[in-house]
Formats: sequence, structure tokens, C-alpha cells
Amino acid sequence: MIVSLQDLDRLMALRQQDPALAARLRQPLDLEAFLALASEFGCSVTEADVFAAQQREDSQRSAEELQRQQADESRRLRTFIQG
Repeated sequence: MIVSLQDLDRLMALRQQDPALAARLRQPLDLEAFLALASEFGCSVTEADVFAAQQREDSQRSAEELQRQQADESRRLRTFIQG
């Protein structure tokens, strides 16, 4: 998994050099579309790698940042769920 997580990091770095890739990554992508995009750029990325990268990013955030993120997500959920 470490190798493919490195591929995910490489894909994220490539967006700095490739405006077309950066534009595609700014669009909403479901997981399957994201994995297909990674494959297009020669990156072997799995669903587990995406979750591992999210966990890695969350582990580097402060408690305050994590609480703010949860509040934003809960607001979106309250807007989505009516009743």
C-alpha cells in the first residue's frame, strides 16, 4: 500500500505542473472516476490509498481544525436531510 500511496502523492504533485489535471481534480469526482483518472496518469491508486491519505491528512490537523471540518460537514448534511 505504501507504493500506491506514494503514487497518490505523485498524482497530487503532478497537478502543479499539469493545468488540465488540476482542472479535472477541481471538479467533483466520485471514487471510481478519481481512481480511473489516477490510472490515466500511470498511478496505481486504490480505494484504501484514498482513505489512508485522508487519515494521514486528518492526523496532521489540530483538534480545532477537525472540529471545524465536522461542523461544515454536519451543516451540509442538515441541508441535505429535510424534516
